[in-house]
Amino acid sequence: MKSLFQLRKEYRQGNLNIEDLETDPVDQFQKWFEQISMLGIPEPNAMVLSTCGKDRRPSSRLVLLKEFSKEGFTFFTNYHSKKGRQIDENPYGSLLFAWHYLERQVRIEGGIEKLDDVRSERYFENRPVSSRIGAWTSPQSDVIESREFLEKREAEFRSQFDPYSIPRPPEWGGYILKPDLIEFWQGRESRLHDRLEYRKKGDSWEIVRLAP
Repeated sequence: MKSLFQLRKEYRQGNLNIEDLETDPVDQFQKWFEQISMLGIPEPNAMVLSTCGKDRRPSSRLVLLKEFSKEGFTFFTNYHSKKGRQIDENPYGSLLFAWHYLERQVRIEGGIEKLDDVRSERYFENRPVSSRIGAWTSPQSDVIESREFLEKREAEFRSQFDPYSIPRPPEWGGYILKPDLIEFWQGRESRLHDRLEYRKKGDSWEIVRLAP
């Protein structure tokens, strides 16, 4: 096996200058998101969500971004999951998008709030039947006895619900992370990467360059 010390890559695809940025970070995110989406990369909306509860032990996992706007970045999950419990205890988190093909990263920090029921219902109704059944099936993050336990519950819920009118579980819905910091990272040669950070200042944003 090749030594991890020897796994190296030079970054040469681009650069990032303050004068080239949009004044609003969400507009800049949209520009980058459209560029990575046009390449056909699987799940460009996959992001690492990090949260931390009252025990101060951070936890990270991949989730899917389902909507973004000037208000914030939206994802959906089980409220009783580990991330849901941590958000209840400490309503702050961070997101990380790693778009390796373009040698880019975007890091986002901010407060997290639950979406209202109307927005959670709207998204749930547009999910595939299998995903809606899955939301009922999984007691997310709980210890379970076997795979068969899940399969039995799935079969029970499939027989219980009309596939055209599956209700949203009360413990399932959306969250929105409202950013106060967004960093755009572009890989550069010699590990002298470009890091440009937007910091929320009242109703506007300040942009600063960070050392790599």
